[in-house]
Amino acid sequence: MEKTYKDLKDADPQLMKTVIGKILAKHLLEGTLQPGNEIGIRIDQTLTQDATGTVAYLEAEVLGMNRVKTELSVSYVDHNTLKMDHKNADDHSYLQSVAAKYGLVLSKAGNGICHQVHLERYARPGKTLLGSDSHTPTAGGMGSMGIGAGGLDVALAMGGQPFFLRTPQVIGVKLTGSLKPMVAAKDVILEVLRRLGVKGGVGKALEYFGPGIKTLTVPERATITNMGAETGATTSVFPSDEVTLEFLRTVEREEEWQRLEADEDAEYEEVIEIDLSKLVPLIAKPHSPGDVVPISEVAGIEVDQVCIGSCTNSSFKDLVTAAYMLKGKRVKPGVSLTISPGSMSVYCELAEHGYLADLIAAGARILECTCGPCIGQGQAPRSGAVSVRTFNRNFKGRSGTNDAQIYLSSVEAAVSTALTGYITDPRSMGELREIPMPEKLRMQSALIVEPPTEEEAEKVELFRGPNIKPIELRGELPEKVEGSVLIKLDDNISTDIIMPAGIYLGLRSNVPEYAKHVFEPADPDFYKKAMEKNGGFVVAGENYGQGSSREHAALCPSYLGIRAVIAKSFARIHLANLINFGIIPLTFANSADYDKIEPDDELSLAAADLESSELLLKNVTRGIEIPVRHTLSANEIKRLKAGGSLAYISKHNAEKQG
Repeated sequence: MEKTYKDLKDADPQLMKTVIGKILAKHLLEGTLQPGNEIGIRIDQTLTQDATGTVAYLEAEVLGMNRVKTELSVSYVDHNTLKMDHKNADDHSYLQSVAAKYGLVLSKAGNGICHQVHLERYARPGKTLLGSDSHTPTAGGMGSMGIGAGGLDVALAMGGQPFFLRTPQVIGVKLTGSLKPMVAAKDVILEVLRRLGVKGGVGKALEYFGPGIKTLTVPERATITNMGAETGATTSVFPSDEVTLEFLRTVEREEEWQRLEADEDAEYEEVIEIDLSKLVPLIAKPHSPGDVVPISEVAGIEVDQVCIGSCTNSSFKDLVTAAYMLKGKRVKPGVSLTISPGSMSVYCELAEHGYLADLIAAGARILECTCGPCIGQGQAPRSGAVSVRTFNRNFKGRSGTNDAQIYLSSVEAAVSTALTGYITDPRSMGELREIPMPEKLRMQSALIVEPPTEEEAEKVELFRGPNIKPIELRGELPEKVEGSVLIKLDDNISTDIIMPAGIYLGLRSNVPEYAKHVFEPADPDFYKKAMEKNGGFVVAGENYGQGSSREHAALCPSYLGIRAVIAKSFARIHLANLINFGIIPLTFANSADYDKIEPDDELSLAAADLESSELLLKNVTRGIEIPVRHTLSANEIKRLKAGGSLAYISKHNAEKQG
């Protein structure tokens, strides 16, 4: 039953005055709405993409789902659309059969990037959206609360279960003034990252307010909320106002608009103030989205490749900006320039107005409407290359070339660089005249498949190719967990390091095969070591598991027998994924104790004592005890002891049926 405001007498009164607090309040099912408290919320919409969706639906099968219970669930195919052999083609057929059987909308390969398509077609102010992709907060540009999560959490939400999370602290980002020519919305979020870094948003949500927001269109707002994920924030949200209504009119969905703004006297846990008129073009240096400097500091570096697109910068406005800057000019001969339209609707509009011809004539290569190079699917730079991209991540090796130097910039800076052949401050190229926006951005539906009726769905048989393997459940957690330290890692280890994507994405529905590549970028022998020692422990520094939401980064290590990860701190989504797959997440009580454990040390932990938040980890090799702690709720402890959330719920469902 939906809760109302009268049920929220114990909620934080200041939180309730914010946009984020209002959305949470109207979706609250369990818990008390106070920062740090665990709550369960109702999810209105879900999205998956093919790299995470295949496993999510295999998990849904284990859970016994027969029909989605959300208002809307969409299965997008946008990450790995190349069909070099049967694997991806089989996965896509599986996803299409799943969508038909369970009642999901299917966005086929080539229709566009999930976040851009969802913003255009489905995102609605005031709604909750849970996606098995970390950039789901893109919908916050519409006044929707988008949250990234692991596939299992999305599968549970599709089945009508609450989504559990810690109530975030709401950080207000006050925008004043307006952007100067050749300074873009991308520079706004790069400035936020410059201030917060890649872990400054963990446990927090970002809410934008102030007079400056009226100067930003919904696609620009979405660029900002998209890349807020790189701070570690749970979500990022703009209010729904007249600017939102104007965008909804453009995509012919104005009837879905509702005003949703913070109260005038709303107060935030912290306020970050940004005067848009004082911003300069910024750029993120290799190999972190948080290593942000004014572009003038690195101007002049020779560049081999420029890539424009991704869920951050592939809107109609972004690509028309590129077309205007390139018209009648030529990309520097030594530079490869690629363009990835964010949706088929954007692609068609570019073609109809002649912008596509301008891009092609300048020497740009037009790629399919997919994530493409951002996820390491094609366009890997040459050895030692410098690549400037309008993407959201530049982790080492993510591009497909381990020694490439990847920079992140705005479209304006990327085009300027492509024309000169070296990193260029776009302001040196003159001013760009106002970008004309179409009265209507017509939605192209040729690659959208609506679900059949429930009666027809019952006849659908799920397609399974030979590479699609069922999910194996982990056994119950033993009272004592023992084993060797299989690897010791530094700070900010991303899920790309834990579970590399790129050329291995074809194995996403085959855990036994995919698991052979766990930690391969950090230790090519990790799989062999884990198999020989029958699993063990992982030790890491700060912000372990940052980046992509891919639950394979927990699922595959769990398959190899990883029992626990001891880190200085965890990224939010990966922490939840570890619990879902039965891996104990522990933090050092004292960060300096990180130095008291080395690879191959034998460790022992009394897992039976997890009810206490503080435990002693025994380093048997060195004869010492190290205090560790966790933030697990009682519900999470139950799930861990059962071998993870999937095992716990499966057992619970079996008992109910029996």
